[in-house]
Amino acid sequence: MAMKSTSTLEDHTGYWLRFVSNHVSHAFARKVEAQGVTVAEWVLMRGMLDAKAANPSQLADTVGLTRGAVSKLVERLCRKKLAERSSSDGDRRFKTIKLTAAGKRLVPVLAELADENDHEFFGHLKPNERSGLVSLLQDIVRRQGWKDLPVD
Repeated sequence: MAMKSTSTLEDHTGYWLRFVSNHVSHAFARKVEAQGVTVAEWVLMRGMLDAKAANPSQLADTVGLTRGAVSKLVERLCRKKLAERSSSDGDRRFKTIKLTAAGKRLVPVLAELADENDHEFFGHLKPNERSGLVSLLQDIVRRQGWKDLPVD
């Protein structure tokens, strides 16, 4: 009876996904960090742009992060003057979070960097190849039931 050979790293689809993901993610992280924010802060800021003013729980649900992670990110964004907290009338405990003017100006800049990063790595694909790749990846996400956003 012949023994089955041990598979190599390169035999696995996950290896290639990770290989590409690491390079795409690290390039994007360098781009946004040059603007003074992290990828996680960008994710929250992008969610905040659509939400206008929201409480931390709503933001956590919107962007798929834990409430604890959102609280830490909000604190960092407030220190950077990109977000601000405000209390609701009559209830000092209820806080809403919104982007400052500087935060609102930065989000389109970061979105452009995301677009550029996408083009840098996937611009060579034909439109049907790119949409096919995205569709396959979205199908995997749906089948696995994943909700958390990839911010690391």
